[in-house]
Amino acid sequence: METNKNLLPLIIIGSLFFILGFITWLNGMLIPHLKTACELTNFQSLFVTFAFYISYTLAALPASWILDKIGFKKGISFSLWIMALGTLIFIPAATTRIYVYFLAGLFIIGSGMALLQTAINPYITILGPIESAAKRISIMGIANKLAGAIAPLALAYFIVKQGDESIINSLPSLSINEKNTVLNELANRVIIPYIVMSIVLILIGIAIKFTNLPNINTENENDKKTDSETQKTSILQFPYLILGAITLFFYVGVEVIAGDTIIRYGQSIGIPLETAKLFTTYTMISMLLGYILGIVLIPKIISQHKALQYSAILGVVFTLAAIFTNGFTSVLFIALLGIANALVWPAVWPLAIHGLGKFINTGSALLIMAISGGAILPLLWGKISDLSNPQNAYWVMIPAYLFILFYAIKGYKIGQNRT
Repeated sequence: METNKNLLPLIIIGSLFFILGFITWLNGMLIPHLKTACELTNFQSLFVTFAFYISYTLAALPASWILDKIGFKKGISFSLWIMALGTLIFIPAATTRIYVYFLAGLFIIGSGMALLQTAINPYITILGPIESAAKRISIMGIANKLAGAIAPLALAYFIVKQGDESIINSLPSLSINEKNTVLNELANRVIIPYIVMSIVLILIGIAIKFTNLPNINTENENDKKTDSETQKTSILQFPYLILGAITLFFYVGVEVIAGDTIIRYGQSIGIPLETAKLFTTYTMISMLLGYILGIVLIPKIISQHKALQYSAILGVVFTLAAIFTNGFTSVLFIALLGIANALVWPAVWPLAIHGLGKFINTGSALLIMAISGGAILPLLWGKISDLSNPQNAYWVMIPAYLFILFYAIKGYKIGQNRT
């Protein structure tokens, strides 16, 4: 009976995870496109991810406040409309070819997604036993990464045309007027897909208002905790939560690097964009395989923290392989990082949010703020790429995976009674 009761909310939340994945992983295709259209360096082009993910840090706590005031269901609709506003800004951004406008649109989209993430992640943790939360989040991850696999191909359909490579290569030889004409035409290609997204987001936001999606009563979670847990007065009294947020910071950073830089890396080693446009999809397919493993294995065969340990070790191994191999082989190892990354979020989230009680909204917001790792680490990758080369830039991922391993072995137990 309980499973049937939770089925419809899980389907609705799954569709929202699909939307999150679709919009998030458009950036993998958007980065090389804007690099050309706006004449950017590797470092400058990675401000696409910075603007998108830094919004999570700035918007997560206000998102928690909004959810407290208007509830989770209304908050979801509101978040979709904020995202629609951000996608509409791509119209003046494309027509003027001003990079800052694109970044502003991405920041607003990310702010709406921060609100949406803060609302829907607690649903997955609470709608069922905490021991199988990673399994439920893995199912949501399949919807998210399936969308992520489709997104770059869908955007490429609109913005990548046969012969673009030769046109781009000829840009240095064109006059200023001729070059501006070509670059303006490239920039304008994003208008149609982002208008379509705006319409879809507005309509889904309206539809959510009429769904039978229950509100979460987070105060009831407090009744399940021990006296020592319910008497805590500050979120800082949960060190395993703080360490979990740091872990997610590093995780999102390496996930974004693996998904959003792989196309640019492929181009840097001489692979044409017509082929390289598929590489983000390869990473997403790897993540899908990882999520399927999570659904099969957790919690019957391996625990959430063991899955996290194996993920961190695979991350180190695949990163080193990508650095020390060449050509398409190295690209494949970057794509395989999707398997290493897939179970990190599903495993860390329930480990970090366990036992928060009345602090669950603030704790959720803190974990969402950690998504800013997707803003910082890719910028480091871009700077190292410009100073050295894109392949050497992947060294930035090694310490991140080592911290994830620390949390999986010890960090998740600090500050609470776990064995």
